[in-house]
Amino acid sequence: MLRVGMEQKQHVMNDFLNLIHEMSPYLLLGFLIAGLMHAFVPGQLYSRYFSARNVRSVLLAALFGIPLPLCSCGVIPTAMSLRREGASRGATTSFLIATPQTGVDSVIATFSLLGLPFAILRPVAALITALIGGTLVNVFDDAADAPDASTSATCDGVCAPDEQRPHSLAGKMKVALRYGFVDMMADIGRRLVIGLLVAGVITVFVPDDFFARFAEHSLLSMAAVLLLAVPMYVCATGSIPIAVALLLKGLSPGTALVLLMAGPAVNVASMLVVGKVLGRRTLVVYTASIVGGAMLFGLAMDAFLPREWFVPTIAPTPECCRPETPLLQWISTLGLGALLINALLVQPLRKRTAAVSHEAHERVFVVRGMSCNHCRTNVERVLRSLEEVDEATVSLERGEAVVKGAASLETLQKAVSTIGFELLPPS
Repeated sequence: MLRVGMEQKQHVMNDFLNLIHEMSPYLLLGFLIAGLMHAFVPGQLYSRYFSARNVRSVLLAALFGIPLPLCSCGVIPTAMSLRREGASRGATTSFLIATPQTGVDSVIATFSLLGLPFAILRPVAALITALIGGTLVNVFDDAADAPDASTSATCDGVCAPDEQRPHSLAGKMKVALRYGFVDMMADIGRRLVIGLLVAGVITVFVPDDFFARFAEHSLLSMAAVLLLAVPMYVCATGSIPIAVALLLKGLSPGTALVLLMAGPAVNVASMLVVGKVLGRRTLVVYTASIVGGAMLFGLAMDAFLPREWFVPTIAPTPECCRPETPLLQWISTLGLGALLINALLVQPLRKRTAAVSHEAHERVFVVRGMSCNHCRTNVERVLRSLEEVDEATVSLERGEAVVKGAASLETLQKAVSTIGFELLPPS
C-alpha cells in the first residue's frame, strides 16, 4: 500500500511538472511580447478613438484591450484613465470586460495547454461579450447614475500612464525586458503560482469521476464554477492550469470556458470599483454581460462543437509512451522559476533592505491608493521629476515612498495628488 501511495504521488508530481514544462516557453514569450508592447506602443495613442457613444468606440476599446496582458489590478486603473481622458462609459466597460479575460500571454499559454480551438474561442468570446456589454451601457447610459471619472476610487484613474520612455532602441528594449520580466512578473506572478498550486490540489484531491457525474448537467456544473470564480479572483493566465486540471477530471469544455471567462473578469474587487466609478447600472450590465456571455458560450460550445477539439495537450499518457522533455522546456521552466523568485522574493527584499538602511536626511512617506506596479511606477516617476528631489524609491508592498532631497512636504503632496494619489507623513 505504501508503495502504491508513493507511485501515485510520483505520478501526480510528473503530471504537475509536465504542466509547467508545457506552459513555461509560451509564458516567457507572452511576457516578452507584453514588454515590447509596453515599450514601443504609446499608452495614449488610442484613447482619442473611444469617446463616441457608438458601436465603433466599443469595438475599438475591446480590440485595444484583448491583447493587453492586464489583470484586474491593472485593467481597472487603465480603464479609469481612458474614462478620464474622454472615453464613453460604453467603451470603458467594453475595455473592462475584454481585457482581463485574455491577453497575448494567456492566449499563447491557452494554445500550449488547451489547443488551437480554445485559443481562438477565448478571445472571440471576450470580444463578443465586450461588444454586447459596452453597447448596452451606451444605450442605457444615464449621467446621473454615476459619478464623474475624476472622482474615481483607487488610483483615481491615472495610474496607467506610462513612464517616460527612452528614444533609443537599446533603451526601449531595456524598458521592455524590465516591464515584461520584472514588473509584470511582480503583478501576476503570485496569482500564476496560486493557479498552478490550485491545479495541483485539484489533481490530487478531486476524484477522476467527480465531474463525470455532471456530464449530462452542464448548466449545473457551470453554476458551480461561477460560484467558485466570482469570489476567487484568478488572472487570465493563472486560470489556465486550473481549467486543465478540471478538464482532466471530466469537466466539460464549455464549463472550462466559463471559468476562463468569468474567473479573471468578475471578482468582488473589480465589481466594487466599477460600481463606484461608473455607477450601479453599469455594474449590473458589466456583470450580466460577463456571466451571461460565459454561460451562453459554454452551453453552445458543449452543444455544437466536438469534444475531441478540446482535449488538453497534456492529457495523461502511459508512462512508457511519454517522450523525453525537450531541453528548451527545461530551460524555460528554470528561467520562469528564476524570474518568479526574483520578482516575488528578491526584489521585495532589496526594497525592504534599502528602506531600512536609508540615510538620516532621507524621509519616508506613506502613499495611499496604489494597487499595482503601474501605480508604483507613476508615483516614483512624478517624485523624481521634481527639481528638489535627488532620489525617490516607492515600495508597493509597504505603501511607502523614500524621498531624498530638499523638496517640501507640500511640494511632494501636490505632485503626487496631481496623478490621483495621497502622500502623508508617517504616523
